[in-house]
Amino acid sequence: MISSYLIDIIILLMAAVIAVPIFQAIRLGAVPGFLVSGVIVGPSGLGLIDNISEIGHLAEIGVVLLLFVIGIELKPSRLWLMRRLVFGLGTLQVLLTGILLGSIAYFAFGTSLRAATLIGPALALSSTAFVLQLLTEQKSLTSTYGRTSFSVLLLQDLAVVPLLALVPLLTIPELSIGKDIGFALAESILILGLIVVIGRYFLHPILHRVALSGNAEVFTASAVLIVLGTALATKHVGLSMEMGAFLAGLLISDSSYRHQVIAEVQPFRGLLLGLFFMSMGMSLNLSLLFENPMISFGLVAALVMIKAMVLFPLAYLFGIKTKNSLAVALVLAQSGEFALVLFSLAYQSELFTENLFQQLLLVVLLSMLVTPVLAYFAQRLSKDKNKKIIKNVELPVAPIVIGGFGRVGHRIGEILSVAKIPFIALDSDASIVEKERVKGHPIFYGDICNPKLLKSVGASNAKTIILTLNDVEATENLVKILRKIYPEINIYARGHSLINCRDLHNLGATYTVSENLETSLELARMVLENSGFDDNRQEIILGDFRKTYYSEINGVVRPEDTKN
Repeated sequence: MISSYLIDIIILLMAAVIAVPIFQAIRLGAVPGFLVSGVIVGPSGLGLIDNISEIGHLAEIGVVLLLFVIGIELKPSRLWLMRRLVFGLGTLQVLLTGILLGSIAYFAFGTSLRAATLIGPALALSSTAFVLQLLTEQKSLTSTYGRTSFSVLLLQDLAVVPLLALVPLLTIPELSIGKDIGFALAESILILGLIVVIGRYFLHPILHRVALSGNAEVFTASAVLIVLGTALATKHVGLSMEMGAFLAGLLISDSSYRHQVIAEVQPFRGLLLGLFFMSMGMSLNLSLLFENPMISFGLVAALVMIKAMVLFPLAYLFGIKTKNSLAVALVLAQSGEFALVLFSLAYQSELFTENLFQQLLLVVLLSMLVTPVLAYFAQRLSKDKNKKIIKNVELPVAPIVIGGFGRVGHRIGEILSVAKIPFIALDSDASIVEKERVKGHPIFYGDICNPKLLKSVGASNAKTIILTLNDVEATENLVKILRKIYPEINIYARGHSLINCRDLHNLGATYTVSENLETSLELARMVLENSGFDDNRQEIILGDFRKTYYSEINGVVRPEDTKN
């Protein structure tokens, strides 16, 4: 049994390793790659795996982790900054599209009212992961159409939470709005309130104690435990695991440990979420497509047209120019991963028949496969507007990231604060983080040498990264990694000697500063002043020395190896 299960996992990993890079290379994205690889190894393909239910149970953890990350990233401050498009345009898009699609499902296709109630808003949701990936590849995330699309996606992510709560309510046999739904909502609110209170007063102290231990593996275990523990708790009280994970994310969203937690959870999330998409692909019955291809393609075309026709005028009414409104409508016209999640839960709860579930999976998959084509035309429509900025809408950007907030990093942060230049600081010492956050400094706990942590704090959007670490080897490794991941970013690094600064420069640092040199220069300045040299003469002597020293770092001058 164990060996059979292991063979299934190996087959899935091999299929993903082959299919996903191919789909990314042809710009279809990772999600369709996972779905298609699942189809290939599943019963509708080569039939290499038939144990779909067991794989599905493991893959469900990926969805739980996805909701956790969404919860932790949905900071109230970000939503408030983008409130007009998020709560205005986004809400209208989900409501109008959901009502229209739900009505079509009920009146035109004869689905039950309960099923149609979920189908409409689920199909109204677009693929957050897929669209953001495409916008990033197009370098359109800061364009008018990119920012508008991002705002709508934020609201759609929020809409997942009530839809997850709706699924168990729709399974109540004798559904009464006044009694059953009212009681269920009251019970859910009470339970969620209790979890919030417990989490608020216990999660942060627990993470702080674990961080003080300095054991990275235990911190990773603690992060995963928080997610799965909260998810399991909500499931036992009648709510979904996904709801609990989302709530756990919200509880940590304002914590100083949020970025490190994301960095620890991301590898599990990516792998298990990919497994979820593969399990959806394995569940897909391709005979529906082969028997009536025109019906499936017709449904996809209808879905794309309806979503685009609703979103285009809405975006225009919110002040978005015609071409950009059409671009937003096109790039968000597909259905996405949350529809798969909701439909899977509904099928497990017996809200959907097997045939309806299969047809919906097929529509979602095909709509995602046509998204790169729609995104191409969207970019063409908006390319002359890419530099226009929407007023009062800002994506999270960290202009400066400071790695290490000890004596050097701390002083840099204070200077930047005086200059009113925003920054984000990272430090692996939990006591420093706690002390500096009390003072109001934007510092977070985490291992600066972890690229996933840097991505979480927005390093890809940063203008400059300043490294002030004491560890010479760690600094050199980090500069090398950063230059490879972010070739255009400015990297300012603290060095300890001439040779160390030269090595950092050769590894990709934009500029290095030798702390030993600056100390020597200040001491020398005092001696010169005490010896009667005027300020002008001091500046000439010290300036020439500094210029020669840093020229040696850049390779302009090649003296013998002299340590400073």
